[in-house]
Amino acid sequence: YLTDRDEADVAVLMDGIALARRITSSNALACLLEQELPESEVVIDRATARSACVHYYHPVGTCKMGPASDTTAVVDASETVHGCENLTVADASVMPTIPRANTNLPTLALAEKIVAGLG
Repeated sequence: YLTDRDEADVAVLMDGIALARRITSSNALACLLEQELPESEVVIDRATARSACVHYYHPVGTCKMGPASDTTAVVDASETVHGCENLTVADASVMPTIPRANTNLPTLALAEKIVAGLG
């Protein structure tokens, strides 16, 4: 999330901010919305966008993967929960980073791989 070395993701975010400003200032919407603060009061540069940006992706990474000796790890490499028999996590919580898209398909692929390994 906003980790692209070439900052293409930040460039897309900046384009999105500019597009949102154009849309909300259009005749169709301007009459329904309050006026935006003057640009002198709202500086949206790359650093501000990066620090103020929030996301609505589904959270991931709540079940750290690692060996049983790692006290912060929840599951092993096969997604089996440490200290539990026959309990496997097959969802986005075992993903170490947020995918650059919705989590539905990566989660499905992960779950299918885990199920195939259990059989």
